[in-house]
Amino acid sequence: MESRWNDEDAARFVEAARAAGQSEALGLRIYTSRIIGSDPDLVLHGGGNTSVKVRSDEGEDLMHIKGSGWDLDTIEAPGLPAVRLAPLLEARNTPKLSDPDMVSLLRASLIEKDAPNPSVEALLHAFIPFAYVDHTHATAVLALADQPNMRDTVRRIYGDRLAYVPYVMPGFDLSIAADRIYRNHAGCEGLWLENHGLFTFANDARASYELMIEFVTLAEQELARAGVALTGPQPNDGERDAGLAKRLENALMREGSPFVFLDYRSTAAIRELTSKPNVEAISLRGTVTPDHVIRIKPWPMIIGADADEPAIESALAAYADRYRAYFETNATRANEPKRILDVYPRVVLVLGKGMFAIGANAKAAKIGGDLCEQAARAINAAEAYGCFTPISEADLFDMEYWSLEQAKLK
Repeated sequence: MESRWNDEDAARFVEAARAAGQSEALGLRIYTSRIIGSDPDLVLHGGGNTSVKVRSDEGEDLMHIKGSGWDLDTIEAPGLPAVRLAPLLEARNTPKLSDPDMVSLLRASLIEKDAPNPSVEALLHAFIPFAYVDHTHATAVLALADQPNMRDTVRRIYGDRLAYVPYVMPGFDLSIAADRIYRNHAGCEGLWLENHGLFTFANDARASYELMIEFVTLAEQELARAGVALTGPQPNDGERDAGLAKRLENALMREGSPFVFLDYRSTAAIRELTSKPNVEAISLRGTVTPDHVIRIKPWPMIIGADADEPAIESALAAYADRYRAYFETNATRANEPKRILDVYPRVVLVLGKGMFAIGANAKAAKIGGDLCEQAARAINAAEAYGCFTPISEADLFDMEYWSLEQAKLK
């Protein structure tokens, strides 16, 4: 992976920030957020987050942190709302914060009260004592992060430069756990989050960004060392079967699904995945990063390329039964009542051919399709390297039914 840093572009963002009465640091934060967000092998559709710590003209320590609902590739200053740093740092000594209490703390700390909600990982950004903090879900990193027992491998690849954080659900618990691990690994330059992604940090915008590029490159090199060819984004060159699409659409409408917009993808990586003899078993393991579950459900539905409408309707019924069982099994563990979401798939794998992403509108379907393209490449690489092993079903359920994630979609 190559750095996209360009001195002239960076200078333009700094000048634009000054002209708008904003700090140079925020201008650089917008610039590096965009070059991170413009690379689909780093983040997709709201995934990942960035921050920068600054001091106000009045001498107060603030942090600009990505706001929910913004994508890094198009982010502007309003998408990086400022929060007062002191109240967030005090939360480090709080025994426990519920999700609503954490959101209340973050909103109470906003400088502009009508700003978007700060990222659910804002506390972790605050706890890391560097000006710039970058967090991504890079494809190469996910191929390795979704492997069992990777602590020793991560240490072999990165030495003491990265601290290893076992999987913890994003939010307050992850912030506390990762902060504790960071403080026990003084001098590290980033955090490796099991089954999740990567953090890098520095007091310079370019340094933090290029650490991210370097560490993702090292992940790519580890895959290459093992003989794994991680492909980049690929052309969508498979022919869409209009008849199959119509049969799927008809079956969804007859079942009463409000999700009837289809986005078909057929890349070389998708065809490789859908042609695997054990594709169903692989697909049932879960999503490549926890955030994806709120967009594409825990697993796809699978049909043959020649499936007729009765076969598709049967697959939809089986999918609904599996989803209800998943809900009933996991809802009993929850510490608050859960209400089942819809039981319709968001992804349909067509064996040997491609996949349909399904959404309530064309935009949602396209987002699902983009996520599926990245997931196919990451899963193929993970299987070639070892065994694709994402978070457990219980953890996946907790993420899908997490009140904060549901609020993001609303």
